[in-house]
This record gives sequence, structure tokens and C-alpha cells, in this order.
Amino acid sequence: MAGVSGCLKYSMFIFNFLFWLCGIFILAVSIWIRMSKDGQQLLSGGESGINPYIGVNILIAVGATIMVLGFLGCCGAIKESRCMLLLFFIGLFLILLLQVAAGILGTAFRSESEKILNETLHKNVELLSATTENAEVFQKTLSEFQEEFKCCGLISGPDDWGQNFEKYSKSCECPDAQLASCISYDNKYVYNQPCISLIQDVLKKHIIIIIGIAFGLAVIEILGLIFSMVLFCQIGSK
Repeated sequence: MAGVSGCLKYSMFIFNFLFWLCGIFILAVSIWIRMSKDGQQLLSGGESGINPYIGVNILIAVGATIMVLGFLGCCGAIKESRCMLLLFFIGLFLILLLQVAAGILGTAFRSESEKILNETLHKNVELLSATTENAEVFQKTLSEFQEEFKCCGLISGPDDWGQNFEKYSKSCECPDAQLASCISYDNKYVYNQPCISLIQDVLKKHIIIIIGIAFGLAVIEILGLIFSMVLFCQIGSK
């Protein structure tokens, strides 16, 4: 009867060990963001009614799941355990199905998600003229965005800042008053373009990157499914 391929066995182990390390990294970073003061400030910039920790909680679950699957795959390969390999296969297959479902839902509800983003940004414009602690976090974030992407305000331009304009005007100011993209406002030359369209563009680019990563992961997961099933069958035929 055919034996177990040593090359396949150790390739499977290395693959799952790296998979396990990725899970640890995702879990550690997610927990740090969830628990640390700095992380909380990063996630609590608005009062839109949307739970800012949803994404982090999902990442914690993903990291933990990847860790468990990586452990099962490593042990299953080294110990030649059909039970562990089968659990690994089922878990990885379910993750792949969830990715496909998420991709389909993301495509189907793309316009709805864009609408929600628009509503959130329009609601958060009120934070620019507010004086609360949460508002200040959001203001600093937008100020940094303004400086990097050469825009001013969120929806209507510098007017969005209200009484806080003087405090954050430096990030709005144009280096050259002769630029067509600049206007005179409150005795300063500032960028005329609001940041909302630029924020949307940045998010769209990030979504494309995420789709690319998800596609790459899907390919790796399919390979993992194939390797685990081949190894499972080889162990059974010993």
C-alpha cells in the first residue's frame, strides 16, 4: 500500500505553521486595538451610532479561528492524524464559503454601503464644529487627512469647521495662493475641495486591496484543502 509522502507532509506542516503565526499576529494586533487607550481613540472618532469595534471583533474571531486551524493542520500533518486533518479541512472549507458569501453580499449591497458611508460622513460633519472629546479626536484625524490630501472641511469646505477653523486652519492652507484649487477664506488661502470625495476614493482603493488579499487567501485556502485531503487519503491508504 502507498505510504505518506514526506514532502507533502512537511509542506503541509510548514504551510500551517505560517498560517498559525498569521493567526497569532492578527489576534494580537486586534486585541491591542480593542484594549489599548490609543486603539480606543482611533476607533471612537464619531457619534454615528455605528459600533466602531465591529471590525476589530471580527478580526479577533478571524485570528482565533486561523490559530486553531493552523494548530490542527500542523498536528494533523506531523502526527498523521486523519481526524485533525478532517477538522482542518472542514474549518478551512467553511472559511472559504464565508469569504465567497461575503464577496457576494459585498457586491450585492455595494450601493447600500456607499449610502451608509455618505450618511455617516454627513452626520460626522457636525463634529468639526463641536468641542467634545470625541469630536476632537475626529477633528485631529480629519486635520491630518486634509494636510496629506490637500482638501479642507468635510462636506462644504472650510465652513464645516465653524469656530474651530482657526485651530485647524494650518492643515487647510495652500502653499501657493495662486493655485486654482485655493480660495480666500477668513484672511487665509485654503483648499477649496472638501474631503468627502477624497475619503470615498481612499476607501474604494482600500476595498480593492482587500479584495485582492481575499482572492490571494482563497487561492492559498484551496491549496490547503487539496493538500490536506491528499494527505488524509494517503494516511488512510497506508
